[in-house]
Amino acid sequence: MATYNRNVNRQERRAVPVRSQAVSRISVEEQARQLADEIIADRDRERRISRLGKIYTRFDEVDDVLSNNVETITRGLFSGNVASLTAMAKSTTLTATQERYYYEINDTSGNSQFSIAYGHFHGSGSGDLSTQLNNDTPARAIYKQYAQTLLSPTDKKFTFGSTDSDSIYVLNFNRARIREKLDPGNFEITLRHISASANGVDGAEISSSNFIQIIDDSSLTSATLGESGQVYNLVSGSLDHSNGTNINGTTVFGLLYPQYGVAILNADQLDKKIDAGGIDLQTDTDTTEGFNNRKLYTALSSSHGAATAGGRTGGIQARSSEQVKSTYYFVRAKNAEFNYSNNPTYVTGSLGQLSYNSFKTNPQTYITSVGLYNNRRELLAVAKLSQPLLKNYTREALIKVKLDF
Repeated sequence: MATYNRNVNRQERRAVPVRSQAVSRISVEEQARQLADEIIADRDRERRISRLGKIYTRFDEVDDVLSNNVETITRGLFSGNVASLTAMAKSTTLTATQERYYYEINDTSGNSQFSIAYGHFHGSGSGDLSTQLNNDTPARAIYKQYAQTLLSPTDKKFTFGSTDSDSIYVLNFNRARIREKLDPGNFEITLRHISASANGVDGAEISSSNFIQIIDDSSLTSATLGESGQVYNLVSGSLDHSNGTNINGTTVFGLLYPQYGVAILNADQLDKKIDAGGIDLQTDTDTTEGFNNRKLYTALSSSHGAATAGGRTGGIQARSSEQVKSTYYFVRAKNAEFNYSNNPTYVTGSLGQLSYNSFKTNPQTYITSVGLYNNRRELLAVAKLSQPLLKNYTREALIKVKLDF
């Protein structure tokens, strides 16, 4: 008897869930229809509202926003985005003591472009200033400063090829001009030979038609990565590709640190005779003041001397490089949208009547700017159009807004 009752109860329990499932299925379908009707009604309501005037529109993240676009932009390194600097002048605002450390070089309009400095590992090439200890001359201070900035902690000297050098020249470009870094493959220095009799004298004459052109070797090899980022060798060559090649030799004249905007030149190589690949710069490594900054400045600037070297003037060609991340927002103004304005000039009178009766059925507005808002409707950015854009019921507009980071 007990067993029979249990079987009956199980059958009854099985029958109840079948009816519940059917009811639940009908309920879900009804809810789905109601939700679909609500969505359709919301869309219809939005369409009706849009014809009465619309202020805010949400971006569709898939169709309207294009993010994380990386673009590399290069510009001429010097003032006015000019890529070549030949005529230059030493700044007149530096004191005599400052000039013993570096020369600040301006263009002919007086705008700062870069600085020239001479450094020696042992401090030679400049006299010891008063009250300084341990032969801490300007030349030694310059060498140590750039070695600490550009070399690894275990490396004390600059190495060119496989040879260490105690004597260096530094070209340090204005930080505001290099932006992110110097552009490898677009860097060239032209140095002219100056006469020994006039060496180191402002306004020195060019002694002959001899000159050297130096570029980075990024077209041949990848950069070496160090503590200071990318490093390229500076070798003999030209940016002029008319002869089919731009690398003329493998002699290392210096090192280029693009991300620091610094070029380190090997004074030992520049001091070599013309037939040995140098310009006979005759760097002074005595313990007295050698005015070495002036020597490189004279060889570099076309403002010095009436003659040119083989038709070439001294100077620098360089470009800056910068990676810009951009996000594009596509603002779509359909024919029924944004045809009315909340500009005070659109209405007149104390009751806010339309300025023109024709605007009731045929509104005419001009789009002049686009505002980008967050979810709290706080204005984050404003994009201005180059000229007003007519908008009415017969016209649609697609405006691309670009934000750079």
